This record gives sequence, structure tokens and C-alpha cells, in this order.
Amino acid sequence: MKGKYEVFQYIGVPLETNDSGQYQIKTDEEGDFKLHSWRTGKHTKGKYKHIGQVFMTENNLMVAIIKVNPVAFKDRHEFTPLQRFTSQQVDDAIIAQAKQKL
Repeated sequence: MKGKYEVFQYIGVPLETNDSGQYQIKTDEEGDFKLHSWRTGKHTKGKYKHIGQVFMTENNLMVAIIKVNPVAFKDRHEFTPLQRFTSQQVDDAIIAQAKQKL
């Protein structure tokens, strides 16, 4: 198939910046957070490098990657595509905190 490409599911935690400009997990009113899934799309910019890398969604939400799973090309429509990978990384403490939700 001509337009076929590798597809991966990225389970991640939404981020926000604190007053110092450092990433922290975006929490709800109760101080809790949820993990969400995105996938690589045909027009996704950048490359995945490692757990903890930050990517941007199509709604300009910053997300830290916690887990990566391969996805069959035919199943790609089950997940929302992400916009682009960044070269930014979150602290190991954020990764550890988010992995508790897996």
C-alpha cells in the first residue's frame, strides 16, 4: 500500500508549566490526572526518541510520553493523531508519578 507508514500509540500525561516555566502534570480540581492516548499520523512532525519526551497535540496541548505501543496500520483510526514531537524532556519524577496510573 503506497501511503502506509509506521503507527505507534503514545500514552501520555498532559502538562502545564509552573511559575518557573518548568513542566508539571496538569491536574483537575481534585488534584488528580488521567493518562490519554495519541498516535503518530501521516503529517506528524519530528521523531520519537525516548520516554519522557514532550509532544504537542493538534489542540496545542503539551504531553509527556509515558508508554509507547505499536499499532496495526488498519487500527490507527482508534486514536487521535498528534501534531509534532518536541526536543523537550520532563523530569524523571514526573515520569514516575505518571507511570503509577498505568
